[in-house]
Amino acid sequence: MSTPPSTAPLSRRRFVGAAGLVAGSMITRPLFGQNAASNKLNVALIGVWGRGLAHYNSIAEENVVALCDINEARFPDALKRFPGATTYIDWRKCLDHKDLDAVVVCTPDHTHAFIANWALKRDLHCYCEKPLAITVNEARTVRATWETKKGKLATQVGMQRHEQPNFNRVKELIRDGAIGELKAAYAWGNRQIPKPGYFPAEGEPPKGFHYDLWLGPAPFHPYNPAYFSGGAGANCLSWNMFWDFGAGQIGDMGSHTMDLLWNAVDAKLPTSAEAKGDAYNSDVTPVMCESHFEHPANDWRGPITVSWYQGGAMPRSPKPSIDLSKIGHGAMFKGTKGFIIADFDSRMIIPFGDDADMSYYKPRKKEDQYPDVGKGNFQKQWFDACKDPSKPTACDFGYSANMIEMMLLGLVAYRTGKKISYDGKTGTSPDTPEANAFMKKEYRDGWNIDG
Repeated sequence: MSTPPSTAPLSRRRFVGAAGLVAGSMITRPLFGQNAASNKLNVALIGVWGRGLAHYNSIAEENVVALCDINEARFPDALKRFPGATTYIDWRKCLDHKDLDAVVVCTPDHTHAFIANWALKRDLHCYCEKPLAITVNEARTVRATWETKKGKLATQVGMQRHEQPNFNRVKELIRDGAIGELKAAYAWGNRQIPKPGYFPAEGEPPKGFHYDLWLGPAPFHPYNPAYFSGGAGANCLSWNMFWDFGAGQIGDMGSHTMDLLWNAVDAKLPTSAEAKGDAYNSDVTPVMCESHFEHPANDWRGPITVSWYQGGAMPRSPKPSIDLSKIGHGAMFKGTKGFIIADFDSRMIIPFGDDADMSYYKPRKKEDQYPDVGKGNFQKQWFDACKDPSKPTACDFGYSANMIEMMLLGLVAYRTGKKISYDGKTGTSPDTPEANAFMKKEYRDGWNIDG
């Protein structure tokens, strides 16, 4: 590997406008937008391509005042859509854009927690694409900051499949006892993206492509165009399998599929984690892996186990006639009276034993159902909460940080090769000291998650 260069000074070529937010009460915080009287937000989009493209229509309803991307070649097209916006190449400067209200984060995974935490500390509403973090400590850092802003700032993590009504229908079945007392829950994804290791140095970044800023807090790795080979809908698959840039499938599709499970089981943090999978590679996250977690009881259920499977690993089907592998991304819930099997938009109940007629179960009335986000409303839900933070969002930074912290603990257990206990109050494993080293990572000089 090449010798890492020193951290480059912040470029000011693209920085027009000034820094410093107008202070004020967060609870009664006014909108700064030029059309504030019409209740529009001043919004910054950080990462204008890839997942950023998916936000164009929603943010166009507000005042898009800032665009940020490390690739200057992306600005012309973005400015055609948002001609009044100021452009930035460094998100740290973008967050100090004058009179900013809210930020949408569509950057590589290894910068998500940094930008989200900085945004919260500047009293900015924040929508962040998944995963919220790639280490346990990052998840805990963002959640801790959010707790100080809860009820004042609106947050949402980009698990947009949560808008499907099936999420709450599954939740209702479990809460209402359709499968008896919940004992275990499983989620899986079948995506397989093997990579041998970090790419060797090849070529030079194109003009206007600020590779050092793309690396950001990650350790230095030489430029290779293979990290950027994917199309707009799949560009993350070129880099998120690497430990320094992502969390592999646990952070990618795992965020979506575990969300289906998480929404139903009402869990916080586990008390233990264990995992097994492919042979450990210090460069890339595993393709095949399974993780298992123990969760304590809460006020409506007893203790449960939660499991995640990926890359070909699968839970055991409740019946030989049901092939779970035909469900690419799914969840299963085991109770004392049966199973529920679900994907994002469908579900089935498999009762068993003397209770197979389900005469014990009474479906809830439509008027008593949990309110759904509604198809196509996931981003709008966040914008509505920005304007009235008393309104909830489905995947706020509390809910989402707990979920990804658990998932990342699975990777910690995988790296140790041991079952580890976990103290959610301290964010440490009391009996496995070597696990604690994997809860966090070192960042390059000049990069600080604390903002």
